[in-house]
Amino acid sequence: MAHRRLSIGNRPFASLGDLLARNKIHLPEVRLPELPARPLTPTEEYRLFKNAMADVVPLAVRKEAGPFQRRYSPDPQDCEDPDAEALRKLRRLVETGEGFVVRHTAEYVEGGPEWMPPELFRRLHGGHFSIEAHLDLHGLNLAAARDDFNAFMRRVIASGKRAVLVVHGRGRCSPGPPVIKRQVINWLTRGTWKRWVIAFTSARPCDGGTGATVVLLRCRPRSGRRS
Repeated sequence: MAHRRLSIGNRPFASLGDLLARNKIHLPEVRLPELPARPLTPTEEYRLFKNAMADVVPLAVRKEAGPFQRRYSPDPQDCEDPDAEALRKLRRLVETGEGFVVRHTAEYVEGGPEWMPPELFRRLHGGHFSIEAHLDLHGLNLAAARDDFNAFMRRVIASGKRAVLVVHGRGRCSPGPPVIKRQVINWLTRGTWKRWVIAFTSARPCDGGTGATVVLLRCRPRSGRRS
C-alpha cells in the first residue's frame, strides 16, 4: 500500500533534534505561566502583556517609514471593564428612568383583532394619536367604575371621538392582581364595546404608563363578520 505524501514538502526543522543532540546543545526549558482560575479582565491582560514585553527593544524606524509603521499606543478605553457601560446604563435607569421602555415590562397590555397590523399598536402606544377625551377611575369601587366607564364610552362614541384615555391605575394597593385594570380590558374585549374598539395599548409614561390604557375607536361598530 502506497504511503500518502505529506501536503507540506518543505520541512527545514525535521532534523533539528538530531543536530542538537549531536552537538550536545541543551535549550533552556520554557515554562508557560499558570493561568488563574477565573477569566482575566482586559486591564489584567494588558498588565500581563506589558510585563512579558518589558525587555523587548523596538526596531529602529526609518524616517521614510509609512504612516502604518507607527508605534501602537493603547487607548485607555480598550482596557476598560466590558461590563462598565452596562452598569452605567443600569445606574441611569434607576436614578433617572433613562432607557425605561413600557413595552418591555410585564404590566404592558395591548389588544385588538388578530388581523390588526403590529405597526398600529406601536403607533398607538407611541402617542401618534391625539387623546380627545379621558376618564379617571381612581378611587372607585368596581360597580362605580363600570357605570362611569359605560357612560364615558356612550358619550365619546356619540360625539365622534376616536382616541381616548382610560386611567385605571396599576392596582399596586390591591392584595392580588389589579382589579379595575383587568376589568377595563375585559370591558374593551367583551360585550357591547368590543364592536367599537379598533385597538388598545398601555399609555406612554407621560400619559400614565401601565396605569392607563389608550383606546382607538371606530366611526361605526364592527359588523361581526370578521373576527
